Amino acid sequence: MNRAEKMILSYLKDHPKTSAPDIHEGLVNLDPNFSMSLSTVKRRLGGEFAKMNLVTSAGKGKGLKYSLTPEYQFIYPIDMDEYFSSENRKIKNRFNFELIESIAGVQLFTDEEMEALQSLQKQYEENISKLSPAAYQMELERLSIDLTWKSSQIEGNTYSLLDTERLLKEQQTANGKTVEEAIMLLNHKKAIDFLLQNPGFFEALKIRDIEDIHSMLVEKLDVQRNLRRELVRIGGTDYIPLDNEHQIRDSLQDACSVINSKKNVFEKALLVLVLLSYIQAFMDGNKRVARIVANGILITHHYCPISFRTVETADYKKAMLIFYEQNNLSEGVN
Repeated sequence: MNRAEKMILSYLKDHPKTSAPDIHEGLVNLDPNFSMSLSTVKRRLGGEFAKMNLVTSAGKGKGLKYSLTPEYQFIYPIDMDEYFSSENRKIKNRFNFELIESIAGVQLFTDEEMEALQSLQKQYEENISKLSPAAYQMELERLSIDLTWKSSQIEGNTYSLLDTERLLKEQQTANGKTVEEAIMLLNHKKAIDFLLQNPGFFEALKIRDIEDIHSMLVEKLDVQRNLRRELVRIGGTDYIPLDNEHQIRDSLQDACSVINSKKNVFEKALLVLVLLSYIQAFMDGNKRVARIVANGILITHHYCPISFRTVETADYKKAMLIFYEQNNLSEGVN
């Protein structure tokens, strides 16, 4: 895709329901060097872009208006470095009430991505089929430790992987660390072990089950349980989640319904990861809950769970900020 074509799609992202002449005029005003003619813009919009399911249209004649398709809005490529280098990035700073419903019918992974994911899943099944029951349990224990460490590290826990393993296996705390850090790790391990021992727990996602996981994760920590009844702010962004308990519960129920309706297990897990974080149903621990529940979905359907060990913390946080601010999954999918 050339520069002019990318400019058309970028303009449509910020100016939905726009006619071809207005798109052309807007791009020329933005960049006098924009060289594509109006007739070529029209051909791209009604031809290649429509065939690629990037652009949709409504109306006829002079009333014909174009927008990005719902599918493309969610996976529209965003350059992470460029996005965060902007001092005044344009964001959706309020909760998008249309988001959850609009994502229901969207295919979140391309055919090529699905082929790659299914190939990895097949490799996982072949690998575990060769393990003895004892060896398989050892692998699950290693996953449990890795996920406990990495999920806590993402939230600022300073325990090393080695110290985490020592704590979980020998109940030995690390020097110079807080009691709260050790409790966070022990709670994580408890929640993961619960899911491994109850693999069908998330056969159908329910609010009360999400609340149960949250309660496990915040046990003995100074964190309010149950759904929020007040405002919460998220560091690093001006996005403001809902602050009404009834709206939070309704949104959480809508998210559960959409996730349960998805047939694709990878899509289920990805939506859990981003929607539970986006809704911010609890005063604290939302992303921790999302990571544990997403793994619970994978475990329930006999898919390979994810430790997040190789995920860079900064990249993970930036990908989440892009979803909060743009409702875009391009970095989450990649």
